[in-house]
Amino acid sequence: MVASFVLKFQYLTFDCYGTLIDWRKGIEAHLGELLRKNGVVPKKKIFPIYVKYEAEEESESKPYREVLKNTAMRIASHFGMSVPEEQAEEFAESVPYWTPFSDTTETLKELGRRGYKRVILSNVDRDLLRETIQRNGLDVDGFITSEDARSYKPAVGHWKAFLERYKASKESTLHIAQSLYHDVFPATKLGFEVAWINRYGEGGEGASPNYIFNDLKSLFTILS
Repeated sequence: MVASFVLKFQYLTFDCYGTLIDWRKGIEAHLGELLRKNGVVPKKKIFPIYVKYEAEEESESKPYREVLKNTAMRIASHFGMSVPEEQAEEFAESVPYWTPFSDTTETLKELGRRGYKRVILSNVDRDLLRETIQRNGLDVDGFITSEDARSYKPAVGHWKAFLERYKASKESTLHIAQSLYHDVFPATKLGFEVAWINRYGEGGEGASPNYIFNDLKSLFTILS
């Protein structure tokens, strides 16, 4: 007789960029190339500046392509230059070419084999996320984007849309994410159990996730 078991969680919700996809590497590479093309070689990392400007752009509902374009142009201005709008739009189109972390693809497949429903909750346009999934072979069961939620995390629209669309409960769902600001703080406040994937070795001041891991594959220590 084969032993049976009950999964504690039925649904695993994932942030995408930063958790599954190395957005820091993608932004430094593609936005860095845009700046270098226009004669600027940044002497410091672009990413911390990018995060600040992007959060400001996400304070109102607009297409993520517009967020990306505006953020790129603001960063160029930060470095004392301007870039053509069409080049900033090219940066926006680079999103599906940002590469996944080394453990992402196989971990998602194995979680599916173990019976979990995997749903991405992402601050992005639907078509950019679809192409990201297809290009990088991300094995998931669905997604909720900022287009669906009509807001950007840390606003709670993604989680509300997920619960409604999938008829899921908070108790049956584990949220998995890298960003404290966009995901860990709001999901915890909503009452979800949360696994913080601390990809970049950050401090977690004020955060209270249920689990903390440095990589995605460590989820197997708590998931059957």
